[in-house]
Amino acid sequence: MKNLLSSALVIAGLLLASTAKAQEPPKPGPEHAMLKKQEGTWDTVMKTGGMESKGTAVYKMDLGGLWLTSTFDGELFGSKFTGKGFDSYDPAKKKFVGVWIDSMSTSPMTMEGTYDKEKKTLTMSGEHPGTDGKPTKFKAVSEMKDDDNTFFSMFLGDGKAPAFTIHYKRKK
Repeated sequence: MKNLLSSALVIAGLLLASTAKAQEPPKPGPEHAMLKKQEGTWDTVMKTGGMESKGTAVYKMDLGGLWLTSTFDGELFGSKFTGKGFDSYDPAKKKFVGVWIDSMSTSPMTMEGTYDKEKKTLTMSGEHPGTDGKPTKFKAVSEMKDDDNTFFSMFLGDGKAPAFTIHYKRKK
């Protein structure tokens, strides 16, 4: 009985090992190459509520070229503001996906969306707690005007005008 159990465990281990070897890790695709174009350091100008503030964003492809990581440092309403983002493409969903966390919230913002090649525009949407704590829908639109300029607009709820905009200009 002991030999039978030992044999079964060895066979199960071999099957699991061969399955693990057969499963290749995902490789970056053309969607990841599009995200990679954002790599670098960018000067930013954020406009919201009649105010304007400057900042810096740094983008880098990471985790085997599958995730574009970002770090944002600036000011918002006279206070230091920092944030981190993680963007990728999920081939199972056939959508871009993202997570944003920052110094003004304890809840991560998760989103997904599509890229329009003709308009060079990435549109992501999701839901995140609003200032009242209730779930609020949002839409984030990034227009890649050229290799050195991206215009970002954030829309809240059913808003037709953006709650804020950010112009990203690549540092040379």
